Amino acid sequence: QVQLMESGGGSAQAGGSLRLSCTSSVILNPSAYWAWFRQAPGKEREAVAALWPNTGKTYYVDSVQGRFTISQLIAKNTVHLQMNDLKPDDTARYYCAAEGFAAVKDILRASTYRYWGRGIQVAVSS
Repeated sequence: QVQLMESGGGSAQAGGSLRLSCTSSVILNPSAYWAWFRQAPGKEREAVAALWPNTGKTYYVDSVQGRFTISQLIAKNTVHLQMNDLKPDDTARYYCAAEGFAAVKDILRASTYRYWGRGIQVAVSS
């Protein structure tokens, strides 16, 4: 069974940085998208960024564009999320998602992804 393990969460002050990592227990299809989602208390889960391993093409939601970077380390079946210039609104539980086969228009939908990590907490103070 595929397991996704997130690491690297924690606390930061506004303007600071954190780096999240997600490693799969098995090698996944490079034609399938990986993504990061987040969910703040009382809010719906929302997409943050997605990546297509075949080309390294990345996609971001507007609220994190220019601040967050999703990247891959193919040899270790790992995806990272570098988060810079953090804001209190970035406080949420962050989830790694993998094996999403979809058209580009659907890659930021949670329903696209087959496998999910348990999530990791990120807290940003002002």
